[in-house]
Amino acid sequence: MKRLLLTSFTFLAICFSLSAQEIDTVPISVKDMEIKLKRNPLPSRTGVITFQPVDLKPALVQAKINYWKTKATVGINANQASFSDNWKGGGVNSIAIGALLNHKAEYSKESYSYTSEVILQYGKVKNKDQLQKKTNDRIYWDNKAAFQLSKNWYFFASVSFESQFDKGFSYSKDANGNEVAKILSKFMSPGYLTESLGFEYKPSKVFSTRIGTGTARQTFVLDTTIYRTNAKNFGVDIGKRMRNDLAFQIVSNLEKEIMKNTILKAKYNMFIPYEDFGETDHRLDVVITSKLNRFLNVSLTGVILYDKDMDLKVQRSQALALGASFTFPR
Repeated sequence: MKRLLLTSFTFLAICFSLSAQEIDTVPISVKDMEIKLKRNPLPSRTGVITFQPVDLKPALVQAKINYWKTKATVGINANQASFSDNWKGGGVNSIAIGALLNHKAEYSKESYSYTSEVILQYGKVKNKDQLQKKTNDRIYWDNKAAFQLSKNWYFFASVSFESQFDKGFSYSKDANGNEVAKILSKFMSPGYLTESLGFEYKPSKVFSTRIGTGTARQTFVLDTTIYRTNAKNFGVDIGKRMRNDLAFQIVSNLEKEIMKNTILKAKYNMFIPYEDFGETDHRLDVVITSKLNRFLNVSLTGVILYDKDMDLKVQRSQALALGASFTFPR
């Protein structure tokens, strides 16, 4: 029985194979069929195509690298008040005006850098029936050349000059109640010229500290009669015009945007004479400037000064100003 079934399956497989072969090999005539092949739209050409080299002239870009970066700020502020004769609230007619020029130029190439900064400030106020008085007066010019030693350390040499434009007075009243002015200072009385060599630490763009291990400062009092109204004579011996000091100096600078459109700028100067450490001088200048719009800004300025050659007590000054300011380049 098994043999019979196996024979039957074999016969059916042979028949199926023959049937499939016949279907796959059925010839079809294409004589009467309209079969057209589409023509290739791309042109064809036989032969050798030759390429000719094209000479291209190199384009020269005439660009120069500018290693200088400059910034100048000019500021003007004014204040005026007037009252009628029968004004019961009290007050005095007054007018005040102030001006500021701050110019800074920086040169940087590879490991070398140079910075020059000029600060000029002057202001006056005039009250009715009173003498004119200064509200601000300063000339400051600082020059520094540096060579980079490592990531944050530099070797530097600097020269700075400081004085004032106008005469400075103290005011009192005589027996008749009239104001009397007593002269205290004037241009180049005093004047300071400081040369310094040392190392500068600059961990970021907003902060730096100079350590002047070799510093010399000349104090000038060109008016040899000023001691009559200013007994200390700024430390210069009476009858002489200059005093020279060798010292150790530290100068720290901070300039940072503490909030949007508000800049904090601070400068601290410590001067330690080698001959007498007890005659150490300190000066701290702080300026906070807030820009209101494109031209107007408000500024708060403060100075703390301690110099025994001027006074045994700490000197302080403060000013608040609203005015127009122009910065170049914008």
